[in-house]
Amino acid sequence: MRIGELAKAANCPVETIRYYEQQGIIPAPYRTENNYRFYSQNHLVRLKFIRNCRSLDMTLEEIRELLKLIVDTPQENCSAISVLLDEHIKHVKTRIIELQELQNILTDIRKHCVTSSSIDHCGIVQQLSDMNMTSQGHKTHLG
Repeated sequence: MRIGELAKAANCPVETIRYYEQQGIIPAPYRTENNYRFYSQNHLVRLKFIRNCRSLDMTLEEIRELLKLIVDTPQENCSAISVLLDEHIKHVKTRIIELQELQNILTDIRKHCVTSSSIDHCGIVQQLSDMNMTSQGHKTHLG
């Protein structure tokens, strides 16, 4: 199948397929005599696998590691895959905590505008101008 057909079958933009090829997580397709890319069913299976992993917020490096295990050691015990997923779960838990902190900061900022005033007197704008953030984005002071 050609790249447009692959994109449609995987519900994936053509640009994403090309990017995955550049990143080496999708093998280069066969080239026809007129230099068109021709993708196999294996490309579709791999692309769907990658898209599923991305939908779970896995990084390309995590996906690359999973694919390496699948291709290089398919008969091995799957404990390495479990370890990889456990690490990803830790990352997700950390991100949830960070997002909860962000929600709290935004809620605090929102409380500074309870009336309809002009924008030049808006408490939210004043808070956004006055707050100090660390390099990680955590609140250090909210006036």
